[in-house]
Amino acid sequence: MNFNWLFNDIKVGKLKISIITFVWFALSAITVFSEVSRGASSVNNYLVYKGVYEHLISQQNLYLAYPTEYFDLNHYGPVFGLLIAPFAVMPLFIGCILWGIFNAWFLYYAITKLKLNKNNTLIVLLICMVELMTSLHNVQYNPFVAALIILAYVFVKEEKEWLSAMCIAFGFLTKLYPIVGIFFFLFSNHKLKFILWGIFWLAFFAILPLVITSHSFLYQTYFDWWKSLVEKTNENLQSSASGGMQDISVIGMIRRITKIQDFKSILVLIPAMILILLPIKNFKYFKDYTYQLLYLSVLLISTVIFSSSAESPTYIIAVAGVAIWWIVQQKPYSVVIKSALILAIFLTSLSATDLFPHYIKDHFIRAYSLKALPCFVVWIIGIYQLINIKKLVNNSPAI
Repeated sequence: MNFNWLFNDIKVGKLKISIITFVWFALSAITVFSEVSRGASSVNNYLVYKGVYEHLISQQNLYLAYPTEYFDLNHYGPVFGLLIAPFAVMPLFIGCILWGIFNAWFLYYAITKLKLNKNNTLIVLLICMVELMTSLHNVQYNPFVAALIILAYVFVKEEKEWLSAMCIAFGFLTKLYPIVGIFFFLFSNHKLKFILWGIFWLAFFAILPLVITSHSFLYQTYFDWWKSLVEKTNENLQSSASGGMQDISVIGMIRRITKIQDFKSILVLIPAMILILLPIKNFKYFKDYTYQLLYLSVLLISTVIFSSSAESPTYIIAVAGVAIWWIVQQKPYSVVIKSALILAIFLTSLSATDLFPHYIKDHFIRAYSLKALPCFVVWIIGIYQLINIKKLVNNSPAI
């Protein structure tokens, strides 16, 4: 396989951008179509999402099992029911396909809003594409989550703190992950506005479901949601012990390789948080685009590789971070940088495809949470580069 298109400057005209845009959306539509055409059981995640809206309006506990409707449990916040509502009221076949395309569009929109040069926009889209298909095969919400985090940064850069805070608050009240967007407070020219808008949007989205449900039910729902998240964390640990689909994370990798199933997450989370905070010492670079993009990439990766809820389709968030990390690297690329990207392409993205035999996927990659390894390598490099940002900024490529 030839990776020269990644390692050299390429000239990208409107035609190539148009082609990759067409492929992005065509593959997205085909992917979701192929799943929904197999029947409702193949789009179980979408049925769970649809159930959030239906149970919200009928005032049924959002977090109980409904085996006649779907398997698995819902763990999304009540405001998610309003996001899925336009799709949930459609026939399953149409609603599911449009939901997948909507997620693909929102991530595409977020990437293009970064306003990178055409070469780098193309590269980010290409690196993300395989992982996007993995997420869409599971009709997941994760592309939307990745987009929310990216847009939270974009809107701070555009000095639209009200929109940045909206993305963070909505994302937090649906799937928690976008709370990492509060780090973009560092880059804001209007920090008080950022805080005040954040408080406003949290309150707004917290009560917004009242348009379709009752006050007492919504109040109880938040307690039920918290309880479900605590239970989900415990279930993830059990899944990790059995080599299951959950806890595909750095901590899960440690648990599965060492066989220490009671390994304390805090032993990794505290050092990780310290390392994420350490680059803040370089405050004079807060306005530098390379520094900002590198921090964005680290935060996107962090939300996944340190989460016990991470599973294979969640990695579109982390791979978006890997793609953004790649475009800020100096040329000529070092062997370490090249190797990190190739490892991410093969072990993180392509390992979920049919290019890898099921035996290898089941007994090695999933069994030891190895999908997290390349993203962790990129994360370590990214943290190191943020701490020593002067060298990278002084030799920054055209972004």
